[in-house]
Amino acid sequence: MSAMRVVVTLACTETGDRNYTTTKNKRNHPERLELRKYCPRLKKQTLHRETR
Repeated sequence: MSAMRVVVTLACTETGDRNYTTTKNKRNHPERLELRKYCPRLKKQTLHRETR
């Protein structure tokens, strides 16, 4: 894995649960990652944001 590619954790913005991990390239996307993913606690899709 290259040095610029890092593993990030995605947390649900509604519950705060850390449900997913993924990778991103810091050089191309220095801002925080935001994706709509499934939240098992709420049983629906919610916005998940990268945590530090």
